[in-house]
Amino acid sequence: MHRPHCRGIGLALMLVASLVHAERIDSELGPVDVTTVASGLHNPWAVAFLPDGRYLVTERAGTMRIIQADGTLGAPLSGVPKVHAVGQGGLLDVVLDPDFPANRTIYFSYASPGQDGAHTAIASARLEPGTLANVRVLFRQTPGYDGGHHFGSRIVIDRDGFLYATVGDRGDHRDRAQQLDKTYGKVIRIARDGSIPKDNPFVGRKDANPAVWSYGHRNPQGLAIDPATGELYAHEHGPRGGDEVNLIRKGANYGWPVITYGREYYGPKIGEGTAKAGMEQPLHYWDPSIAPSGMAFLSKDAAGPWKGQLFVGALKFTLVARLELRGGKVVHEEHLLADQGDRVRDVREGPDGALYVLTESRGLLLRLQPVVP
Repeated sequence: MHRPHCRGIGLALMLVASLVHAERIDSELGPVDVTTVASGLHNPWAVAFLPDGRYLVTERAGTMRIIQADGTLGAPLSGVPKVHAVGQGGLLDVVLDPDFPANRTIYFSYASPGQDGAHTAIASARLEPGTLANVRVLFRQTPGYDGGHHFGSRIVIDRDGFLYATVGDRGDHRDRAQQLDKTYGKVIRIARDGSIPKDNPFVGRKDANPAVWSYGHRNPQGLAIDPATGELYAHEHGPRGGDEVNLIRKGANYGWPVITYGREYYGPKIGEGTAKAGMEQPLHYWDPSIAPSGMAFLSKDAAGPWKGQLFVGALKFTLVARLELRGGKVVHEEHLLADQGDRVRDVREGPDGALYVLTESRGLLLRLQPVVP
């Protein structure tokens, strides 16, 4: 069973004590305190929260480092495997095992170089002082490809302890998103030891990779579980238009590149239109594209009026989108931090209930907290 990584008032106090610079901004639901927790990061991609109030951060070029509770950046950890830091590839997501306080295990995704090209890979490791130990590859996208686009890749662990990860279509091989024997353009589901769960939807089919959970995705860089329902959500980059938020269902086909609300970058339509029988419609889509990256639900009372809502970072539009969900639909959207001009790479719910934001352009870790009366 899943157990929270961090609990208690003591940790919240440590997090608050680490704040180094704050300002107050207005939002539709009231004032929000925006605090700079850390600066000086180089193309950060993901952040995870350690039980002692520190932060574990990946940087795309291939470094993983710890930020102290006071915002001080630690030296890069040793033991990180070689990454294919080309184009959109590199060191990508990182999450903690549900039993991290006992086993010190983390999971991370990266573009892994290989003889047949680069692969999106998922690995586990034990976090030791200054280093990663016992690094083990649990999943590797097949086949490899040398291009530098559309690796994905986000990771979440569900209530039952299974690991889900998003894998992109690698750009030049979009048709493979529809081919079940290849792990391009897929959400995959594995056990935390890398084995395949027996109830995965395509287990036993000779024409399918058993790790596949859903398919027909383009370049999904957001993945989150709604803590209230346990449902899995993902978002993905469209081409020119057609960025999507999807409710991910077992064995479902999300249409790319057969259906899409986007167009080719040079203008023409893609595929057969925007809908087809047997293919899922997005819960929400953006046109023009916002270039989404990172996604999180806020679930704690400390989120105040933001509790239960979904947050999505945007690279191109340099903002955080707040999405209100009701009855399985997005009923309202607000844009936050749009005046900052800083590409948002990751958004996460912290153990203190605040929204944490990693920005790519200025290399910041920010904390957003609604002012609760």
